[in-house]
Amino acid sequence: MDLLDFARGPALAVALAVFVAGTAWRLAGVLRLPRTRDLSAARDGAPSRFAAAWHANLRAMWPRREFTPSARFVALNGYLFHVGLALVFFGYAPHIAFVRRLTGLSWPALPDYVMYLAAAATIVSLLVALGMRFGDAVRKRISTADDLVAWAVTFLPLLTGMAVTMEPSSTVLAREVVLYRTPLAVHLLSVELLLLWFPFGKLMHAVLFVFSRSATGVRFGHRGVRL
Repeated sequence: MDLLDFARGPALAVALAVFVAGTAWRLAGVLRLPRTRDLSAARDGAPSRFAAAWHANLRAMWPRREFTPSARFVALNGYLFHVGLALVFFGYAPHIAFVRRLTGLSWPALPDYVMYLAAAATIVSLLVALGMRFGDAVRKRISTADDLVAWAVTFLPLLTGMAVTMEPSSTVLAREVVLYRTPLAVHLLSVELLLLWFPFGKLMHAVLFVFSRSATGVRFGHRGVRL
């Protein structure tokens, strides 16, 4: 068993198991938190709980006009990262083939040049985010080791993935033998590292943000606060 066999076999199985079990454990813990019933009467014209939760999630998608241009830049950079990452993961043909081997699901791939542009934009957005974190005194002071680890485990799969895109995806998929086994193994191991860290760090916000924003919306809506 070489490094690629290890990455495709035991390491992948452990990473997926930890990712699924850890995410479910964190989610169950949040849903089981005790809830204090609000005994006060709702303000006149207060929206329903569902409407308040929905509005809070939508409203948080973009900063208000009162905030400085830097806040809008942060939001734009965040969208660039998330959209780019989604395109890379769900649109690149070898990634789709990887998902098909695991789940049997597949969908049409995007052209390679779209993936290269999306990967480059995502890498740039991550570097910009890191620069803003260390370049701003407030962000630097409130940053923790978790923030840096989350950044690193997100950046590594993109960096190692670019290192194995030496041929068109059609050529890679048509070949039965992997030529660059070690670079591919390193890329796969970096993805597995992200899966292992995901449930235990701030990357979990990808699942929990809906619940936190919804809870805030319901509480503020009951009190008649305009979000």
